[in-house]
Amino acid sequence: MVVVRTDLGLSKGKMAAQVSHAAVNCTLKSKKSDSSNFTNWFSEGQKKVVLKASGESELRKLQQHAREMGLISSLITDAGLTEVPPGTITCIGIGPSSDSDIDSITGNYSLF
Repeated sequence: MVVVRTDLGLSKGKMAAQVSHAAVNCTLKSKKSDSSNFTNWFSEGQKKVVLKASGESELRKLQQHAREMGLISSLITDAGLTEVPPGTITCIGIGPSSDSDIDSITGNYSLF
């Protein structure tokens, strides 16, 4: 699951790159520290869903909630070489984990 800020007005290409960063980071973390969820997710087709958040504060709340539930997460901070200033938080990846665990955190967010 990746949740992306809508307030930044990222181009489609930039958003795709940021979502990719989140997916790769979460995958690597999961493979290292949560191999059971990684194996299940990988064998079931590596499901990825992208949702909308209005701003940075929402992403930080999602990160805190994921931590409280013991889920892997990765807050993505941009280097600032193209569209946004350096250090801009663009999105968060959460999981892989069960659909019910992810939905308990992101179930109220809309698809991008």
